[in-house]
Amino acid sequence: MNGFASHGLDESSFGEKPSSGIRSFDAFPKTKPTYTRRTTGGGYTTIILTALSAFLALSEFRSWYRGTETQQFSVEKGISHTMQINLDAVVAMRCNDLHVNVQDASGDRILAGDMLNKEPTNWKLWVNPARIHHQSDSRDRKTREETEAEDTHVGHVLGEVRRTARKFPKSPRMKRGMAEDSCRIYGSLEGNKVQGDFHITARGHGYMEFGEHLSHEAFNFTHLISELSFGPLYPSLLNPLDHTLARTPDNFNRFQYYLSIVPTIYTRSPTPTMPTSTDPNALTTTLKRVGGNTVFTNQYAVTQQSRVVPESTIPGIFFKFDIEPILLLISETRGDILGLVVRVVNVVSGIMVGGGWIYQLLGWGRENFGAGRGRGRGKSELGEGMLHGRKEEEDEGRYD
Repeated sequence: MNGFASHGLDESSFGEKPSSGIRSFDAFPKTKPTYTRRTTGGGYTTIILTALSAFLALSEFRSWYRGTETQQFSVEKGISHTMQINLDAVVAMRCNDLHVNVQDASGDRILAGDMLNKEPTNWKLWVNPARIHHQSDSRDRKTREETEAEDTHVGHVLGEVRRTARKFPKSPRMKRGMAEDSCRIYGSLEGNKVQGDFHITARGHGYMEFGEHLSHEAFNFTHLISELSFGPLYPSLLNPLDHTLARTPDNFNRFQYYLSIVPTIYTRSPTPTMPTSTDPNALTTTLKRVGGNTVFTNQYAVTQQSRVVPESTIPGIFFKFDIEPILLLISETRGDILGLVVRVVNVVSGIMVGGGWIYQLLGWGRENFGAGRGRGRGKSELGEGMLHGRKEEEDEGRYD
């Protein structure tokens, strides 16, 4: 009737061939390329959706890479006898005029001055405003708290420990003509792991000892603490009293620091190896076994008090520390790779499908609710039954 037969054509030439075999189970029907067209708007939409998918997929990867931190408290296991104390401080007095001692609750007294290093120095070499924390400055305290918060994350702690050497820095070289008006006291010592006092006093004051007393006019306990930590030495980790400066214009002044120490473990291991003891030798053995994914240390909170005292009271710098019988475990874990892949696929597919629906809805809205110009032109001018702008009669005459 339409002239198709004379050209060897039938209805099957203008449609899909009947499906057979496995093709009959295809749940994703395809559209012929001749029935689709590419537009500029569709190109822009595809670029935007691709960029958004890449951004969110990268965010998922970064979140997985950072891992999830958990904190667990438990009673400290094992038997501990000693604890390492690390000190690096500068006092505005001569080394011969200072005494450093440790006395714990068991009654043991350690002559820390014989175990720590003392170096004569000049006070001006150590006062660096860029690094010093002034205890009385509220703005400086807020910045300090933000910096200390970084050292509570496992990734930051492990990275800092790997990058820096575990030793005290060298003293700055004194220039010619500088007076030795101060003393640097630094080093590590072992004490009993019990409540105790660590104090720096003037010669002839504090304990019954032989020798002349130092003149009261020479007292000046202005000090700078560069390092005060407990356990293995990690100079790169910022402790509450690190780089803190305390000044006093009075000769008889007493600085008191009350410290509460909590043993802490930072680890990335899914099954961390717990130390059998927090003694220095036991910790060294455990560290060699677990590698660089675990750090054993001690955190502490501090309360500071400074006041002028009468001449009948001993002036100086006093650290009173107490050890909590708990252990804090801060661990960082990552999810499995399969879970990451599933999340990334969900994000990308959801954006693409949702973006496609929104694009189609916008196109439908433009066609039905856009400008009225040309909305009815298809029926009035071209008429129904037209193919590519040619009337049905012309097509029939072409095949007759």
